[in-house]
Amino acid sequence: MIKLTARQEQILNLIREAIENTGFPPTRAEIAAELGFRSPNAAEEHLQALARKGAIEISPGTSRGIRLREMHADGSAGRLGARQMALPHPALMQLSLPLVGRVAAGSPILAQEHIEITYSVDPVLFSAKPDFLLKVRGMSMRDAGILDGDLLAVKKIDSAKNGQIVVARLGDDVTVKRYKKTGSLIELLPENPDFEPIRVDSGEDNFALEGLAVGLLRAWG
Repeated sequence: MIKLTARQEQILNLIREAIENTGFPPTRAEIAAELGFRSPNAAEEHLQALARKGAIEISPGTSRGIRLREMHADGSAGRLGARQMALPHPALMQLSLPLVGRVAAGSPILAQEHIEITYSVDPVLFSAKPDFLLKVRGMSMRDAGILDGDLLAVKKIDSAKNGQIVVARLGDDVTVKRYKKTGSLIELLPENPDFEPIRVDSGEDNFALEGLAVGLLRAWG
């Protein structure tokens, strides 16, 4: 039976809540800040201990590459969710995700003319099954760990909860921001103090939610 320390349970709950609320696991820096660690290295040590005990998986080469594993009543661990169960051949586990480029106003984001290339990726990298990838432009979400050039995995939605990171369309501009709605006012909040929030009315014709961020891919080196 796997036994976690109180601190490890605390970190595991923090990861679970972050994924439920935003679609992303927290960064090491966010864990350190939340729990009062002096540096992200302390968070990394606890994460490695959780991985050794089978409570999480750590995916190298991806930003926020933390994956929860299901803890059974007998203390054993398994992958979280039926869709992550092992398939007969690894190739069958690959998702084909289109990379969306520039988007024309008034046309569907997944229209063929917007698709630059299709990638085959492992679905276990994401908190939910994505529908497409979007290349991040700019540094407005820097403090959420989303950087210029990253590939954001996006699940198509038409509504969102406050605090979730979304892809929104404003005319022919597509932006990645944290979502907040108060009454009919929608605020698209950056995660970088150098950028200003975007405010729109939910009834505006040129505004639409295109998707929810469920993961991130980054080219290293």
